[in-house]
Amino acid sequence: MQGTVDGFSYGVVTPLVAYLMACLGGALGLRCTTRAMLVTHAWRPAWLALGSAAIGSGIWTMHFIAMMGFSVKETPIHYDKPLTYASLGLAIVMVGVGIFIVGYRGATGTALFTGGTITGLGIASMHYLGMAGLRLNGSLQYNTATVAASVVIGVVAATSALWAAGQIRGFLWSVGASLVMGLAVSGMHYTGMAALSVHLHGSGVTAPGDSPASLLAPMLIGPLTFLCLAAVVVIFDPLLVMGRPARLRVERKAGVPADEVTHHPSRRTSPRVGHQHSHHSSRTPQNR
Repeated sequence: MQGTVDGFSYGVVTPLVAYLMACLGGALGLRCTTRAMLVTHAWRPAWLALGSAAIGSGIWTMHFIAMMGFSVKETPIHYDKPLTYASLGLAIVMVGVGIFIVGYRGATGTALFTGGTITGLGIASMHYLGMAGLRLNGSLQYNTATVAASVVIGVVAATSALWAAGQIRGFLWSVGASLVMGLAVSGMHYTGMAALSVHLHGSGVTAPGDSPASLLAPMLIGPLTFLCLAAVVVIFDPLLVMGRPARLRVERKAGVPADEVTHHPSRRTSPRVGHQHSHHSSRTPQNR
C-alpha cells in the first residue's frame, strides 16, 4: 500500500524558512572562504574550517526545517538521533574537503571541479543519510533518475558557489552567490523529496524513534547558535564585509587567488617616487 506523502504540511512557511537558512549558511561559508584566500598561510585553515562548518550547518538546518513540513497521512514519523546528527558531521566533513581544495589550490580548473564535486556530493549525502534516519511504519523507495538529478543539482550548485567565492568581487557579489546557492540547495532537497515514495507495511505498529517535536529544539539551537556566532565574526571583520584586499603579507603560492589581489599599482611606483623625492631633497636641505 502506498502512503500519501505531503511535503508542505505548513504551506510555504517551512520551504521559505529552510531557504533562508540555506542562504545564511552559504553566505557565511562563502565569505569565510573568500577571507581564507586573502590571508597568510597560518590563518587560512581556521577560516576554511569556519566556512565549512557554516555551510554544513546551514544545509543541515535547511534540510530538517523543510522536513518539519513532511508528513505521511497514514503513519506517524519519527527520527533516529544518531543518524540524524551523523548527517550533520558528514555534511561538514565533505564540504570541508571541497572547500580546503579550493582554498589552497584556487577556484579554477581541476581544483574547482574536484572541490565542487566533493562539496556537492557532501550536500547530497547529508540529505540521503538524514532521510535514512526517518522512521515510520513503512519503507522508503526512490526513483533512480530523480535521485541522480538531485545529485547533479547539488554538484553544480556547489561548484558555482565555490567559483563565486574565488572571484573576490565584494559583498554584493557574495550575497548574490549565496541566494543562488540557497535556491540550488533547496532545489536539490525538494528534487530528492520528489523522488521519494512510501510503501506502507500491513501492520499498524508504530516505528521507534524520536518525534520531530523532540528533535526541533536541539536541531535549531545548536546550528543556529553557531551560525549566529559566525555571523558576528563576519560583521566585525571589515575585509569580509567589503571584500577588500588584505594588508597582511599573503603567502605567494601558485593557483591561489590571494596573490593577485595584493598587487597595487600605486605601490609599484612608490619606490621611484621616493627616489625622486630623495634626489630633490638632497639639493634643498631646508625642505627636509
